[in-house]
Order: sequence, then structure tokens, then C-alpha cells
Amino acid sequence: MAEQITVLCEIIGYFLQGYCLQYFLGLFLESRYPRRRINVFIILSYGVLKTAIAYLISYDERGSLNGLYRLSLQAVFLTVLTFCLYRAVKAVTVFLITAFLALSEICFFIGYLVMGISTVLLELELWLFTQGYIAQARFDRLIRGTAASLQILCCVLWVLLLYLSLRRVAYYFKEKDHEMQKTELLFILTPSLAGLLLCVLLRIIMVTVEDGKPMLLYDRFPALQFLVPAILLLALSSIVYSVRLFQDMILLSRERSRLVILEQQIDTLQEHIKEIDRLYSGVRSIKHDIKNTLAVLMSLFSEDKAEESPELTAYLAELNRSFDKLEFRFRTGNAVADALLNMKYHEITGRIPKLVFEADDLVFQEDIRIRSYDIGIILGNALDNAMEGCVRLIQRQPNAETFIRLRSFRRGKYFFLEVENSFDGRLSGECRPGVPATLKADKQTHGIGFENMKKTAEKYGGTVDYFAEGNSGETKDLSGYAIFTLSVMLNAKGGMGCNQNDTEKKQQYTC
Repeated sequence: MAEQITVLCEIIGYFLQGYCLQYFLGLFLESRYPRRRINVFIILSYGVLKTAIAYLISYDERGSLNGLYRLSLQAVFLTVLTFCLYRAVKAVTVFLITAFLALSEICFFIGYLVMGISTVLLELELWLFTQGYIAQARFDRLIRGTAASLQILCCVLWVLLLYLSLRRVAYYFKEKDHEMQKTELLFILTPSLAGLLLCVLLRIIMVTVEDGKPMLLYDRFPALQFLVPAILLLALSSIVYSVRLFQDMILLSRERSRLVILEQQIDTLQEHIKEIDRLYSGVRSIKHDIKNTLAVLMSLFSEDKAEESPELTAYLAELNRSFDKLEFRFRTGNAVADALLNMKYHEITGRIPKLVFEADDLVFQEDIRIRSYDIGIILGNALDNAMEGCVRLIQRQPNAETFIRLRSFRRGKYFFLEVENSFDGRLSGECRPGVPATLKADKQTHGIGFENMKKTAEKYGGTVDYFAEGNSGETKDLSGYAIFTLSVMLNAKGGMGCNQNDTEKKQQYTC
């Protein structure tokens, strides 16, 4: 009976292992067929394969070679299964297969270390039997029951530990779409290979034969009963936490890239701001002088002469109107903001002629101590995102109403800037906390502009927030639109590192 329970537990364990396999692969890879069918097929096929391998390739005097045969067959089976059932197989697939095999073997050894308890229990039961506390018939049932219970406990511990380990690996592996390079694959693969080879070594040396009798390595070296479990747990932890370290490295590298791009943006904006200020001041001065000159010419040109030369009169009038066109369409009190608004206005209306662009309520008061290039970072990125939303809306709904509205207001010492725009309502959650996810094909650099706005706002003790309302974008009704509102809060008195007594820095403030 005990042998039958042992066999049944092993078979059930193999099918449960197949369940863990389909769960693990399904978290990373895209299936070619309906998910439920694939899951059932993996569970059944893996359970049958493991059962067949267990009884066709048994561990005998050639245990080391047979162990390698078993692992090789499993690796080949998993590789073929993955390529047949899942699409877009990547370098991460190599890690998935190796990690599953390694964790399965490690959890198997850890689970079956419980069998070491059987020696103590059997000796206790034998002592109770020899002392007359247990009858012969009851002793036989107790021995069989203890063996069966320990076998069930080993199987449960093995499968449960495997499932929890795979779940932890999947939890730490957040960047599942990341394209791994060879060095990254080698880094994340090494702990799994080391753990797998450790288990192969244990299968080779765990059971020895002395005087024709099999003997566990623990019997010869009792200290290994504590060392082997500790080594196995360390191997398991190294696989799990190498994934966590790998993901942290990806995030750190991405953050460094964002910082580099941010620094480049700031440097470029500073140069542009200086140039805009210089050109704006020059154009305003020249325009003022020329308009005065035209006024003098018009006054010198008497009405009598105007009747004699109507062409010259019309020319001077048209020239005066042309200079009026040099006036900026928007006047916010900040030269950089005026230049950005005019530039973005002409850019977006060139693509969407019917777009409504309103910025009359956007005003930067004279006492606001916010640097011009910080205004440029926030306003420039906000307008780019708003323009992108309008373009995406008009591509999906050609007759939809498109608009961009900007306004600002004061609440005590804080200055608030709001940018409101129409869009198609499609938002796919957040790719990072506080950053709306993208619908662009290039997801690697997405969110940099938004995070630059957040970092700039934080310099002034403020923050950036957003919300959307209206059409969800998932329905087939294309008559409506959604509204995306970006809100930026800044300390109007200045931010960290802003020395208001520094004359050179004062020139960069809004004044």
C-alpha cells in the first residue's frame, strides 16, 4: 500500500509540476492558440513525459548518466513545446527553461529532505514496539502509515516550494518585454545553471554502495544533513534574487539615460532661451524704430501728395500692417512662454487647421520667481503631449472637435498651470507611478518628458498631476472625445538652489 501511495504521489507531483510550468511560461510568452487549451495540453503532456521518464530511465548503478539523460530529455521537450505553442520566442526563453529545470530540481531535493525525519520516527516507533506500547498488528499499520504520510508531505512541499519560487521570479521580472543582450542573458542564466549542475552532482554522490548495500551520503557524513539544505536554499535564493538584481540594473540604466537626456534638454533649452531673448529684444527694438520711421514718413507725406501717388500710400499702409504681424499672438508676460506658444500654435494649426488654441488665461506675473528655462521645460513638454493627443484624436475621429486650452492662477504662494486638450480617450494605465502609459511604438523613451516636468516641478516644491474624463476610447462611438487635463503646481517664490540675490540668475527669472 505504501509503495502504491508513493507512486501515486509522484505521478500527481508530475502533473502539478506541469501546472507550475504553464503558469510560469504564460506570464512571459504570448500563446499561439487559446490560452486554456495550451494550459491543459502543457499539464497533461508534461505529466505524461515525466511519468514515462521516471519509469523508463530509472536510477541504477548508472545513476549519474541516467540523471543527465532525464534532464536532457526535459530540456528538449520544453524547448520544442515553447517554440510550438508560443510566438515571439526571445532570449528570455532560454532563461525560462533553465530556471524552471533548476528550480524544479532544487525544490525536489529540499522537499525530499523531509525523508530524513523518517529515520527518527521509525526509531521512535520501533522503540515503542520493543517496549510493548504498540502491538504487532498496529505496528505494521503505523510503519506503512508513517511512510505514506511522509511521502505525501514531501510531494506537497516540493510542488508548493516550486510554485512559490516561480511566482517570486515572475514578480521580480517586471520588464518582461525587455530585449536581453548576450551579457545580460549570461548574467541572469549563471545562477540557474549553477543550481542545475549542483543538483546533478547531488544525484551522482547522494547514494553510494558499500558491501553491496546502498547507503546515503548523510549516513557517512551526518554534517551534510545541515550543509546540503543550506546550499540548496542559497542556490534557490541566488536564482530568485539575481532576477531582482537584473531588473534593478535595467531600471538604473534607464534612469541614467533619462538623466542624460534631461541634462541635454536643459542645456539645449538654455541656449534656445538665450537666443530667443536676444532675438525677441532685437526684433522688438527694430520694430519700434521702424514703426516710428513709418509714422514720420506718413506724416511728411501730405494728403495732397497722397492723392498724386496712391500706390505709395497703399505701400506704406501695407508695410505698416506687415510690421503689426510681427507682434506675438500670445502675451503671457514671459518671452520664452510667448515664443513657445507661438511656435507650437503654428506647428499644430498647420496639421489641424480647425484646432482651437486658447491661452488668454495664461499669465506669468512679475513677482513669480520661476526660471525661464524651467518654464520652457514644463510648457514645452505639456504642449507636445497635448498636440500628440489632438493628432491621435483627429486620426481616429476626423470630424472630432480638437482644442488646447491653457490657463494659470495663484493660490497663496503657489502658481498653478493647467493644460487641457481633447484626445481619443485611450489610456493604458501607468507605465510607472504617476506616468501615463503610452500607445507609441517606441516605449523605451516614453515618459521622459513627463518625468522631466515632474523633476522640474519638484525643484519648486510642487508636483504634476493629470486626469482624464469623457469617452473611454474603447467603444465604437466615435462622435465624442475625451478631455485630458494636466495640472502643474509650483512655488512662485522660487525653488531649491535659486539665489534671488544673484544678479546673473535673476536675469533668468520671469520678471
